[in-house]
Amino acid sequence: MYTAFASVYDRLMAGVDYAGWANFYHTLMERYGIPRGKVCECACGTGSLTIPLAAKGYQMTGVDLSADMLFEASQKARKAGAMIPFVKQDMRILHLHRQMDAVLCTNDGLNYLKDEKELSQFFEAAWRVIREGGGLFLDLSTPYKLRRVLGNHFIGDEDADIAYLWQNRYNEAQNYVDMNLAIFVRKEGETYQRIGESQRQYAHEADTLIRLMYQSGFTDITLYGDRKLEAPSDKEYRWFLAARKPLTEAPESPAPADDLTERE
Repeated sequence: MYTAFASVYDRLMAGVDYAGWANFYHTLMERYGIPRGKVCECACGTGSLTIPLAAKGYQMTGVDLSADMLFEASQKARKAGAMIPFVKQDMRILHLHRQMDAVLCTNDGLNYLKDEKELSQFFEAAWRVIREGGGLFLDLSTPYKLRRVLGNHFIGDEDADIAYLWQNRYNEAQNYVDMNLAIFVRKEGETYQRIGESQRQYAHEADTLIRLMYQSGFTDITLYGDRKLEAPSDKEYRWFLAARKPLTEAPESPAPADDLTERE
């Protein structure tokens, strides 16, 4: 996944409002009292959210499983003048050398985790990385979007130098959608490079995600609609989730010795 596709990913996603997406994450982190400190973005892809968040003053680290996507991200960050470390790592075993004020998992990162075991692995790994009082912030495609919008649909589009054909198949029994893309990139004249890409995304219910986050130790969990500070509608395409790693309660101070002395 994400090999030659990484080189054309940003061109295919040119219409996405990443600035607005980053602004909403900034709003969520401010709402949870997260300082403009150390933030790790998992499933960062080509850094389209990482870089604008760094421009807002966050000390960003980008994590992704694809070396090709991280190469594109590092090139973009360099051109933007942003000093961002990008790390190839499986977010289910996320391990960093310092704790973070927040961990983000963006742009459908959770949809690539297939079951409760893998979701819990990520939540528990994020818990270990986040400092006490820090936050976990996520977004993912909803079951409604995967079933009804992507579902068993064929999508195609083209412009002057790139075109794609996108065929989806939804598996009702196991709640996932297989997405197969054929991308054609114009080279010289009428010559095209064909790039094939196959992905599988899993539908996760909100109740399951919230339960697993609580089991991993997170509190103050809130489910939001797509870039709005309100509960999602039944036909929402994207959910955002925010949670906190609580502070450990300080142990009670021992009573003065006089108070512990039995008096007659």
